[in-house]
Amino acid sequence: MPVLSSTAPPHPKPSDPSPAALIRDRALALGFDAVGFARAALGPQARERLAAFLAAGSHGEMSWLAERAEQRSQPRALWPEAVSVIALGLSYAPADDPLASLGRRDRGTISVYARNRDYHDVVKGKLKHLAQFLAARFGAGVKVFVDTAPVMEKPLAAAAGLGWQGKHTNLVSRAHGSWLFLGEIYTTLALEPDPPHADRCGSCTRCLNACPTDAFPAPYRLEATRCISYLTIEYRGPIPHALRPSMGNRIYGCDDCLAVCPWNRFAAAGREAKLAARADLAAPALAELARLDDAGFRARFAGSPIKRIGRDRFVRNVLIAIGNSGDPALRPAAEGLRNDPDPVVAEAAAWAAGRLAA
Repeated sequence: MPVLSSTAPPHPKPSDPSPAALIRDRALALGFDAVGFARAALGPQARERLAAFLAAGSHGEMSWLAERAEQRSQPRALWPEAVSVIALGLSYAPADDPLASLGRRDRGTISVYARNRDYHDVVKGKLKHLAQFLAARFGAGVKVFVDTAPVMEKPLAAAAGLGWQGKHTNLVSRAHGSWLFLGEIYTTLALEPDPPHADRCGSCTRCLNACPTDAFPAPYRLEATRCISYLTIEYRGPIPHALRPSMGNRIYGCDDCLAVCPWNRFAAAGREAKLAARADLAAPALAELARLDDAGFRARFAGSPIKRIGRDRFVRNVLIAIGNSGDPALRPAAEGLRNDPDPVVAEAAAWAAGRLAA
C-alpha cells in the first residue's frame, strides 16, 4: 500500500513517553489485544524453515508462497526503507467450545475465525488508524499488512514478543492462547525491539496428536497438503479419497490443533463484536447448505471470508461432510448434485451418495 508520511513532525519533549509507549497505548485503545516491536529483519531459522517447506512441496497449490519467497523471508526485500516492524494481535478466542459441533453429523463445522466478518477487513481498518497516528505524530513512513502480502507474520510476531510459534506452527500467546489474528506495520521509525518470547510448549504434543489427517510429520513442521484448512479452503480439485473420512463434518477450515492447546485456558473471549460468531454459522445444517446456488451462496456469505472460495468449492466440502455423516436422510441432498455443472461437485456428490447407500 502507499507510504504515509508527514512533512513536519513535531518534536517530542524530553518528558514525553517514548514512541513505543505512545504507539502501544494507541494500539490498545484501537482494540488490539497484543502489540510488540521488532527490527525489520528475520533470523536464519525463519528463512531456513520457509526454504525447507517450499523445497518439500508442502505448500501444495499455494504457489504465491514460492513466487515471493525472498520478500517473505526478508522484510527489507519487500520494502528497503523499513527499519522496524510493529506486530499487532487481535484476539478471536471463542466464548464456547469451538469443537462442539463436530459431534453433530447432520451439521457443518466452520472454523471459528470464519463465523462472522472477514478478519482482513477488521484488522486492516485498525492498522490504518494506527498507521495514520505514526505518520502524524512522528513523521514516519508506514506500510500495513494483513496476511495477503508476502510477510512472515508468525516469525515477526514471535520476534516482537507476542508469543512463540508452537509445534502446530501457529503463534501461541501466554495471554491469548492460539487465538490471535496478526497484522504488521512496517515503518521507517526506529523503535526499541521487545525481547522475543521463549518457547513454552515443553513436552506437550496435544496439537500434533489432535490433527485428524496427521498433517504434522514432526513438531514445528506442517504438511499443508494434508491439512484440512488447506484442503477445504485453498485446494480446488477433488480432495483425495484417503483423507475424506478423516475430515468429518469440517466444511471450512479446522481448529483442532488450535483448540486443544493448554495455553488457551488463559484466553478470555475475544472482544471485537464484528468477529462474534453469527448464530447461523455456528452449526449450519448440511442439507440446507447443499442446496445453495451461486447467488444464494454469495448472499449468505457476504462479508465473510468464506465467500472467497466460491460456491463450488464450498459445496464440495459440504458433500464430503454429508458422505461422512452416516445419515441416510441426507442421501437425497447428495443425489441431487450428481449432475452438477461443476465436475468436482458432481464427483463429491457421487462419492457421498455411495457412502450413504453403503
